[in-house]
Amino acid sequence: MDTQLLHLSSRLGEMLEARAQSMVAAESCTGGLIAAVITECPGSSAWFDRGFVTYSNRAKTEMLGVPADLIRQFGAVSEPVVQGMVMGALRHSDVDYAVAVSGIAGPGGGSESKPVGTVFTGWGNSEQVVVQGHLFQGDRAGIRRQSVMRVLTGLIDFLMECA
Repeated sequence: MDTQLLHLSSRLGEMLEARAQSMVAAESCTGGLIAAVITECPGSSAWFDRGFVTYSNRAKTEMLGVPADLIRQFGAVSEPVVQGMVMGALRHSDVDYAVAVSGIAGPGGGSESKPVGTVFTGWGNSEQVVVQGHLFQGDRAGIRRQSVMRVLTGLIDFLMECA
């Protein structure tokens, strides 16, 4: 497992555990990689509740309650859909924070308006959700890794701002 990702996950866990808080992940293009990195940390069950792998549009709607009209209007790889994923993950679990990611990891599937490497990451709580758009470079594995890194870093920064 990637030592940099494990370090970030461990740091996130220490912050959540110190606050007696927990989190959930909603993943599309990362396909469970966020949950895998988190659960590599011993004791992560104290602060990681669950992960939703919502790879298809139907899964985003059925498991997280993201409106199908929102997906049709903006596409699954979009700021509004990732915001909906964060909020849906929070609604469907009893946690303090959620992270979400949706993107085009490639090698195919990109378009002129959303090329391979287009990824939206999000994190937040019931009061505030932050979503960022990215254009990551590299192969499929590299894009997925950068997505996980950005989500973990984003939630760590968010927690520091909430302190």
